[in-house]
Formats: sequence, C-alpha cells, structure tokens
Amino acid sequence: MSARNRIPFCNRNQYGWWIANYVIRFEYYDEPKRDLNRRCTAWKNTVIVKAGSREVAYKKVIAIGRGYEGIEGRNGRDRKGAWRFEGLTMLLPIYDELEDGAEVLWTTYAGRTVRKVKGMVRSKRELPVFDDSEDAESQRSVERSHKDER
Repeated sequence: MSARNRIPFCNRNQYGWWIANYVIRFEYYDEPKRDLNRRCTAWKNTVIVKAGSREVAYKKVIAIGRGYEGIEGRNGRDRKGAWRFEGLTMLLPIYDELEDGAEVLWTTYAGRTVRKVKGMVRSKRELPVFDDSEDAESQRSVERSHKDER
C-alpha cells in the first residue's frame, strides 16, 4: 500500500492549496527570557500556500514564519526588540478550487442555541472592513507594520 493511500481523505488535497496559521511574537531585548508568564504582543497569521503534499506545505509555512525571525523593531520610547517565530497552529488542505465562493475554512458549532448562533452574525456596519474610523486605520496599520518589515 502506498503512503498516499494511508493518508486519510480529509488530509489530502486535489487542488494543491493549503491554509495555515502560524504565530510570531515580539520580544524586547531587555525582557527576562526565562519568564514564560511575561506579557507580549503576538500575531496569529493566516496564509495560503501552493504545494503538492502536506509535507511540502508544512515546510513552506515554516519558511514563511521563520522569515520574521530576528526582524528588529522598537516601541515609541526606543525600547528595542525583535520578532520571534513560535510555530504553526493549523495546516489544512483547501478542498475547493480557488475561485469566488470557494470555502477555505469552516468551524462546526454543535449544541449551540439558536440565540447564540444568531448572535455570531454581524451587520455590514459591524464588519471591520467597513470601519473607516481613524482608530480602525491606526489599528490596521499596526497590524500591517510587521509584514512591511520583511
């Protein structure tokens, strides 16, 4: 039996696209490195990669995440530090061909009340993409700033 036949269908990919999350965090140089309870700023980024297998997809996402490792930055008070790559939190095949309406992620919510399910839905004006306030712009520019440093 070939290795491919041993991979469950849910972990296979016929279109070659994979979606993944990885975590990076900012670490100041003057932090107590051994204190794992210290506070930090972390990002969980979601990316898609084209790969013929889950192993290749994994390696690609690891390389993307490691690309942030060591990029230096500072806060407004000249406190210096660098980004640290922590690793992946998710890697899944995208089961649909990429096009308008392609489903790339889903979450199952079993046993929820209808009230809870209806409460998850946001009106158009509540969606972040329609928030044009200065606060939203400054938050999104901070969110994009670590990507611009690459």
